Amino acid sequence: MKIGIVCYPTFGGSGIVATELGKALAEKGHEIHFIAYRQPVRLNDSLNNVYFHEVRVAEYPLFEYPPYELGLACKLLDVVKFEKLDLLHVHYAIPHAYVAYLAKQMLAEQGIKIPVVTTLHGTDITLVGKSPGLAPAVSFSINHSDVVTAVSEDLKKETLASFSIRKEVKVIPNFIDFKIHQADFNKDLHMYFAPNGEKILVHISNFRPVKRVGDVIKIFAKIRKHMPLKLLMVGDGPDRESAEYLCRKFDYCSDVKFLGKSNDVSRLLAISDLFILPSEKESFGLVALEAMAAKIPVISSDTGGLSEVNIHGVTGFTSPVGDVAKMSADALLLLKNEEMYKKFSTKAYEVSKSFDIKNVLPLYEAAYEEALK
Repeated sequence: MKIGIVCYPTFGGSGIVATELGKALAEKGHEIHFIAYRQPVRLNDSLNNVYFHEVRVAEYPLFEYPPYELGLACKLLDVVKFEKLDLLHVHYAIPHAYVAYLAKQMLAEQGIKIPVVTTLHGTDITLVGKSPGLAPAVSFSINHSDVVTAVSEDLKKETLASFSIRKEVKVIPNFIDFKIHQADFNKDLHMYFAPNGEKILVHISNFRPVKRVGDVIKIFAKIRKHMPLKLLMVGDGPDRESAEYLCRKFDYCSDVKFLGKSNDVSRLLAISDLFILPSEKESFGLVALEAMAAKIPVISSDTGGLSEVNIHGVTGFTSPVGDVAKMSADALLLLKNEEMYKKFSTKAYEVSKSFDIKNVLPLYEAAYEEALK
């Protein structure tokens, strides 16, 4: 198949999933065309059957904001028509499924039929989509897609409860490619961050308010009172500055390292002991899955689809959003009990294997076949 993939090219989970899905499809012989305003962060240039088409947004003095949706619609029309694509797979209802419908109608006038598969990732439903002014467009986009998928059962339920949906929503979970995300323990790297053999906590996110990065700092500070500890903060975003200021209020700020964005989190996960994800909302929790694949237990909130990934009392512990005291106590329990830690570590890896891309890829291929019919 010739498949066009539309996604945001950033470090967010949806862009990572879309990119790695496309790469895996290309390895199976499908021809993949990524369409985005910038090359996705996990897309390299050495792949066969993979092409990138940049959406260029023209600056017009008439418009206060660049018309991204218009530029994307025209690029979709061009790529579908001249690359002879079989279908489009768009990630996010708003704006991508909405724009895909427009491109589909323009192509239909030229006698070209293009099916659209839409994957819902979360923010398009839980945040953007719930804006009263946008809700009708979300429902319209979903209902006019040929096939609709969601990354968790929780997101499917929330979608059906929040919008007037006539389409069936299939749950196809996020996944992990073990060829990419497994790294060996690097003694020198561990020594660099924990020279005295301290335990290492790690948090990875885009540092938006929904990630509650301040809670990560508070959890670390509570645990640090009881044992030597280091914290790696991986990522960047609007709440990084406030997290840094909060860190400086505690005595242990020298044990916290803000590392910024990274294209290779697997090396950092391989030297870490515990992953912290206290998010206010997670439709799936891809970074938690990546941590589990590195045999790291997870301390997380119990919101959204996180409980479908991080199984309480098995792969880690979950807590109500904002319950810093419980998350700290759970983390301390795991870090101080070696036998329990090994058990959770093994289970985390075993559960992560069920999300292997080898198991998930056929589900997407089946969705494509359905759309083509």
